[in-house]
Amino acid sequence: MSAVDRDLTDMMSAVFARYREQHPPEKVATWDDDLWSRLGDLGLTRLTGSATTGGSGAGWAEAAELLRAAATHGVRVPLAEHDLLACWLLEEAELPVTDERRTACLLDHSGTARRVPWAEEADRVVTVWRSDTSYLVADVATSELRITGGVDTAGEPRDTVTVDIENLTGIPLSDSVIERLWLRGALARGLQVCAALDRILDMSVTHASERVQFGRPLAKFQAVQTLVADIAAQASLARAATEAALAAALRTDWQGEELNFLVAVARSCAGHATSVVVRNAHQVHGAMGTTLEHRLHEFTGAALAWRSEFGSVSYWDDKLTTAALAAGRDGLWPLLTT
Repeated sequence: MSAVDRDLTDMMSAVFARYREQHPPEKVATWDDDLWSRLGDLGLTRLTGSATTGGSGAGWAEAAELLRAAATHGVRVPLAEHDLLACWLLEEAELPVTDERRTACLLDHSGTARRVPWAEEADRVVTVWRSDTSYLVADVATSELRITGGVDTAGEPRDTVTVDIENLTGIPLSDSVIERLWLRGALARGLQVCAALDRILDMSVTHASERVQFGRPLAKFQAVQTLVADIAAQASLARAATEAALAAALRTDWQGEELNFLVAVARSCAGHATSVVVRNAHQVHGAMGTTLEHRLHEFTGAALAWRSEFGSVSYWDDKLTTAALAAGRDGLWPLLTT
């Protein structure tokens, strides 16, 4: 995987660090116009969009760093939804891409999509549904949709979108495009989860080193050392699996069974790691970590919410089980060492 320019990653981190310093927690889970405008001026809201449609022309390596930077600083902003999913779909369908704020959703047979990120705060929703012969996509103004607002367990907008499919006119898309949409969303969430886990690790190490109990730092107690070591091991495993999936996506241009398997591995590892990291971190922090004033919940809550999107932990576990059974005795080792 090609390295991302250090000046670019430093700039991304600085933008989110400064924003988070200036805004209270309740502000960071809204679609902030000033922040969005600032990111747009820097070419970050459409980082991976083609230059011909007004994008910056960067790739997923840069997008991954952008998602990490936002998640690391606890800033909730729909960069993945707008750039990597919604606007990408418009480009795939050869539909015009404007400066309006977007998210994307996949409707069920009744014309409803649930837990749609940021729909109520978007200008348009890139809507996908299944017809008798293919998938169709349309760029629909939110004023034409019935949207019921909601939030996930971390307080991030997750809305219900309803529309009369019979009144929609869409552009056909192949099944492979929708499969890639799902994988792109799954990997984006995996990257965000890993960034949150790494931040939780940093917070736990700092707390254990600075907090004194019974006359010595918590880090001197063997039980606390074990908790933090497990956090570090699980976060590292999740990060390694997710980096492998990202490298495969870049190498294969989002094609092939190898990528499907590696994304499943990444999401399964990140999902199970979240359980250990969240539990241990709250044990390390004690009652302090459960308060609204402490920032730990911003990252543990986000990790728990994100790991359940674009496939739950059990969904990805089932994918791995199916792949292992299909490989059989002779193919299992090559599958695991891909």
